[in-house]
Amino acid sequence: MGRVSQAQAQENRKRVVETASRLFREQGTNVSVADLMKAAGLTHGGFYKQFASKEALVDEATAHAFCELAELHTTGLERHAGQREAAQRELIATYLSVEHRDNAAGGCPVAGLATDMARDSGDREAHRVYTEGVRDFADALATEGNDGITRLCTMLGALVLARATKDSTLSEEILTTARAALTATD
Repeated sequence: MGRVSQAQAQENRKRVVETASRLFREQGTNVSVADLMKAAGLTHGGFYKQFASKEALVDEATAHAFCELAELHTTGLERHAGQREAAQRELIATYLSVEHRDNAAGGCPVAGLATDMARDSGDREAHRVYTEGVRDFADALATEGNDGITRLCTMLGALVLARATKDSTLSEEILTTARAALTATD
């Protein structure tokens, strides 16, 4: 098999990062390199041509996931012509939906990577990116009277509990109750 072009190598790297970002959110960072490369449609041997280590890929995939989250926030603001409260209500409704509950792979990296980051020593790039991403998400949820952390914690807790109770009526009740509490107007 011949060498791939530089453009193809960049495309392969991008595919691995995107695949890893999804798999890590869905299954955790303990996914094997072999399974990851298979999911990306590439050979296991090609991994080390692209990445120095699995940890380097975790760093890059975490950053990719948080870039996707930031893009969602930006798109929401644009869709609501800069009206922050309307964009926040839509974000909360989408976050606390059955569709998001059932799509961990394409879902929030705060929820999908929390357990892995809690086990991390904290001295890696992925942990720094995660921490900054949590802060940015809380800032996006902030209102005049709330720094956003309470909203984020409520959303995250509700999503995790809804996923854990997915095959019960309690799951949707959790999502509905949290969504109502966070979007209630005075």
